[in-house]
Amino acid sequence: MQHTTRRRAARPGRHVTTASLAAVTLLAAAACSGGEDTAGGDGASSGTVTLVTHDSFAVSDDVLAAFEEESGLTVEQVAPGDGGALVNQLVLTKGSPLGDVVFGIDNSFATRAIDEGVLDPYTPADLPASAEPYAVGDGELTPVDVGDVCVNVDHAWFTEAGVPEPETLEDLAEPAYRDLLVVTNPATSSPGLAFLLATVGAFGEDGWEQYWADLRENGVKVVDGWSDAYSVDFSGGEGAGDRPLVLSYSTSPAFTVSEDGTSSTTGALLDTCFRQVEYTGVLAGAENPEGAQQLVDFLVSEAFQADVPGQMYMYPVDDTVALPAEWEQFAPLADEPFEVAPEDIDAHRDEWITAWTATVVD
Repeated sequence: MQHTTRRRAARPGRHVTTASLAAVTLLAAAACSGGEDTAGGDGASSGTVTLVTHDSFAVSDDVLAAFEEESGLTVEQVAPGDGGALVNQLVLTKGSPLGDVVFGIDNSFATRAIDEGVLDPYTPADLPASAEPYAVGDGELTPVDVGDVCVNVDHAWFTEAGVPEPETLEDLAEPAYRDLLVVTNPATSSPGLAFLLATVGAFGEDGWEQYWADLRENGVKVVDGWSDAYSVDFSGGEGAGDRPLVLSYSTSPAFTVSEDGTSSTTGALLDTCFRQVEYTGVLAGAENPEGAQQLVDFLVSEAFQADVPGQMYMYPVDDTVALPAEWEQFAPLADEPFEVAPEDIDAHRDEWITAWTATVVD
């Protein structure tokens, strides 16, 4: 996101860290590093295709290997940072793109990427019908996965403290939850920006700043990235911090399920969510445009889509893909996530981040 560090969070599912730990290092053969490509008589490409992505991209070794064998391509990954950093780098290098394909532009930055001309239109022939509601632009971006950014709660902390768990955004500003919430900065984190947008959607342009002023008064803690929030400050995370409320994803509780699969130590507050959509697209000026199109096709293929939940803790955009058994109970999407129109995000994103900074940090 905007932010310069997503993504992508624990997913997201984007557990950024989870995805990073699961991530595969995608290596290109040294002989192909120059990006020289040729197209065969059957239209297949060869050589290297470079995927520019955020830090939490992950794919199973066997799934990637099958694509490389079938396509004749070698996939190289370049990860300049989180979602915001990703778009910023694409804009800065659009005259000499970092690669051939991008994955990880989300709906908070989609219109900026399109307007800046960093993408060439391309729509996969086999795009799942369930991707259509997430379409944006004129074919420049193809939806790959979706996930809800929500506040997560440490069940054990609230049980032991004898305090009822909050349920709504309004609850988080109540005195009972003073000094209990940690969130990420919308200027440096895509989940942080998504949560800022959730508050804009919930309270409107005339009310969201006051809401954040109330959160500040109530002791909200702000950190730069998801890893610090979830793994250091969150009492239900790996770092056993002292804050039982953390900004993460609705899928994160599926990562903290008990060994017998009957319970999770954490939960998502589904009345605090903003839906994040991640896209892929062919970069304008790609050295291997044919290979780029094949890689975009792969990212919406059944094989990759089925790999998304386990590798990135996001929902595949293809709703026919079978999900992990525990997701229905522990990782549901919100029935009514807060929304902000893409055109409004594009028109006001920088203004909102500046106003948020003045309200919460300065």
